Amino acid sequence: MDPKSSPDDRPGAAGQPQPQPQPLEWRFAQVFGERAAGEDVQEVDIISSIEFDKSGDHLATGDKGGRVVLFERTDSRDSSSRSELERQDYPIAKHPEFRYKTEFQSHEPEFDYLKSLEIEEKINKIKWCQTANNALFLLSTNDKTIKYWKVQEKKVKRISVMNLDTSQSSDNGTNFSSSTSSRALLPNGGCSEKLYDCPNSDLSLRLPVVVTGQDLNHVARCRRVYAHAHDYHINSISNNSDGETFISADDLRINLWNLEISNQSFNIVDVKPANMEDLTEVITCAEFHPTHCNTLAYSSSKGSIRLIDLRQSALCDNHAKLFEEHEAPGSRSFFTEIIASVSDIKFARDGRHILSRDYMTLKLWDLNMDSGPVATFQVHEYLRPKLCDLYENDLIFDKFECCLSGDGLRVATGSYSNLFRVFGCTHGSVEATTLEASRNPMRRQVANPTRPARTLTSLTRAVRRGGDNPGVDANGNSYDLSTNQNQQLKDKAEDSNADANFTEGHRNHCLPGLHHSL
Repeated sequence: MDPKSSPDDRPGAAGQPQPQPQPLEWRFAQVFGERAAGEDVQEVDIISSIEFDKSGDHLATGDKGGRVVLFERTDSRDSSSRSELERQDYPIAKHPEFRYKTEFQSHEPEFDYLKSLEIEEKINKIKWCQTANNALFLLSTNDKTIKYWKVQEKKVKRISVMNLDTSQSSDNGTNFSSSTSSRALLPNGGCSEKLYDCPNSDLSLRLPVVVTGQDLNHVARCRRVYAHAHDYHINSISNNSDGETFISADDLRINLWNLEISNQSFNIVDVKPANMEDLTEVITCAEFHPTHCNTLAYSSSKGSIRLIDLRQSALCDNHAKLFEEHEAPGSRSFFTEIIASVSDIKFARDGRHILSRDYMTLKLWDLNMDSGPVATFQVHEYLRPKLCDLYENDLIFDKFECCLSGDGLRVATGSYSNLFRVFGCTHGSVEATTLEASRNPMRRQVANPTRPARTLTSLTRAVRRGGDNPGVDANGNSYDLSTNQNQQLKDKAEDSNADANFTEGHRNHCLPGLHHSL
């Protein structure tokens, strides 16, 4: 971690030095979707999005087949609140346990005949909304269409007793006796004769008497469909703290929606120039402030983060604050702008800090200080000498997500070889843990390497072609550049739907992910 500010500017810091948090003991907890030995993973079953709700009691995953699978927490919780347990200095021993809840088909593959464009069913993002009446609400989106889902439990009632005279009927009252079967019956169950002429008239009207067997089924219902508002692929959706609105962002625009209005949205950010030849950057991610409903931030492919205030104007052409790191003199190279592209941003729960992820680093920003990040965490520094090889194989355009812990003391992000890295972000913290997300995870303490242990001249090409040769980082641990922990966010430069204006040379690589369909 590179210090860039005083201790007062760091999360969790006060006017005097704070005690360092105890290091966490990481252990494997649970695995979902375990497959049998020798079973191949289908392309449609690969997870492309994952999201916890605010309470941590529910988990949603989306896959490339357009399905959304929900899990719920099942471990028993103490009746006391967490604050009460902390006051009693009572440790919570059990770790969360989740089980399958339900799943539903969220999106289907489509084809835009006007633009001759295939729209995949892959789920790009999932966001939880506020719950109401014991029902769960969430937003899911693919490249073009956003859907608003309601998931609730429905009771299935079964009829066990009817008002039938069993002595006059057979087969549990489904067939009438011969005396009544000879009579002409009406469609509504009555008798062709007058009611007082029918000796078995009580059989003509069958009513349930006892209803039992109330089974609970989870039913998902699509309440709203927000479509035809984006010309480019949607890369972000984010709920507002007011519980009524949300934003959706593509490469060039950000739209503001009301959850209850699906046929109208407001374009609040538009970076598309009059002449597409003048385009120099695209929007990569957008997120609402966790508590201020008028504030949101979005990142760009140039490595900047803009904070905008919806109270300034209807179209937010001007930003309230701009966060970008100034380059050191003489440090600029051919790859500087490419690796500076921000792939993901997250607000801290306190609303004061923003975490950003580019290809090489994690950066922590303070909203009150726009001169530079308050902390920088090196993630892929050992790959810096081989950026040329990564560029030739398009691996330099891989995108990774990031997140902050609820207490704001740690940050995490994904890497290659199913690894993810966790850093402590308090003042003076040196915590850096590397974990493997596999069935048999291994804990790896990896220092920030400065030089690779072997070259990548032919390694990345072999990996792309299905080769079996692993890479090796500075600690001698193997890594596989084809297994991106955030592989669902990959957006290759050779996308056939990219605009023809950006297919030449370096310009095509400076604006990855722009799908021009006009």
